[in-house]
Amino acid sequence: MKSIYDIQQFLKRFGTIIYVGDRIATLELMEEELKDLYQSQLIETKEFQSALLLLRHEIRMLKEEGTNPS
Repeated sequence: MKSIYDIQQFLKRFGTIIYVGDRIATLELMEEELKDLYQSQLIETKEFQSALLLLRHEIRMLKEEGTNPS
């Protein structure tokens, strides 16, 4: 997976669509859903790690963006 869009498409394969209107909250819920899928052994370790890394990076970038006045 190379983008947040890829993760969204991946989650759709499991019938999961997450959108709550707040970008960070949406990404955090996607992370929780990935954890649940992984703990249920429905996804491979590599898929889980790749998606988690992307999500956490995006969340960190958005939070930094929000704290730096422009």
